[in-house]
Amino acid sequence: MNLNLSRPRRNRKSHAIRSLMRETTLTSDDLIAPLFIIDGKDKIDPIESMPGYARLSRDLIVKEAQELWSMGIKCVSLFPALDDSFKDKFATESKNPDGLLQRTIKDIKNALPEMLIMTDVAMDPYSSDGHDGLVDDKTGEILNDETLDILAAMAIAQAEAGSDIVGPSDMMDGRVGRIRLALDESSFTNTLIMSYTAKYASSFYGPFRDALDSAPKAGDKKTYQMDFSNRAEAIREIRLDESEGADILMVKPGISYLDVIKDMKDNTHLPVAAYNVSGEYSMVKAAAERGWLDGEKVALEMLTSFKRAGADMILTYFSKEVARLF
Repeated sequence: MNLNLSRPRRNRKSHAIRSLMRETTLTSDDLIAPLFIIDGKDKIDPIESMPGYARLSRDLIVKEAQELWSMGIKCVSLFPALDDSFKDKFATESKNPDGLLQRTIKDIKNALPEMLIMTDVAMDPYSSDGHDGLVDDKTGEILNDETLDILAAMAIAQAEAGSDIVGPSDMMDGRVGRIRLALDESSFTNTLIMSYTAKYASSFYGPFRDALDSAPKAGDKKTYQMDFSNRAEAIREIRLDESEGADILMVKPGISYLDVIKDMKDNTHLPVAAYNVSGEYSMVKAAAERGWLDGEKVALEMLTSFKRAGADMILTYFSKEVARLF
């Protein structure tokens, strides 16, 4: 007689039972859609290294935001792709009230007031040096404290335009506290900070840098982004960002850092975000184009793994196509 009374397969025998037993659920509410902005009107500029993704002019960004909202996606993250003529070493364009990003924020808010807008706080899209901080011309060093005032001014300009969430992605020490102080002093106490708390010096960012033409002109970002070999170091970053007033903590990239997402969730009471970055997106897309895997199913599995590891929200270029599966 078979006395094995425990049969886990009973809990898997039909779709209805599997749905009932499911531990982790992904919905449109969990997704944030990154969007790339270009100047002009009715312009679509495909990104070669990100199949299916494109830079969009302001009018089309508004239409895209409306479509995303209709699919249940309530937050977009905006990244401006600027001509080199707008860039200088001090990222001066970043605080222009009539800049491309600020105008786009206002366009979206006018058309869709309830859509949450997240904006990136870092110098690289605006910098002629392509770095997230101010570069010392003599030594090539990325100057930490001198960068903080630039980032604070950038965050205020974004909040004034209507950004709901500012996302410092620069990894300068003390930037969350400096931005929080600047926002509060400017009466933007309700503007959230989603800190890129554990942002690694990763090779997965290549397509994103193609999209914004924001790669460093010299050197790399290893003196300020985290070493991808390190895990415990993220806990130190968590403690600092919490103490400086962050509202949400992020891990970037995602799929190779599920252990860090889990650690972050276990070591904070703040919401945790994961960034499913451009390289992760492009790998799936390239394999799907060749028929090597089912891109939609892999994307759904990948994003679910972020939630299973502890992420409360996910920035992903798969937002729209995954939302169609719900």
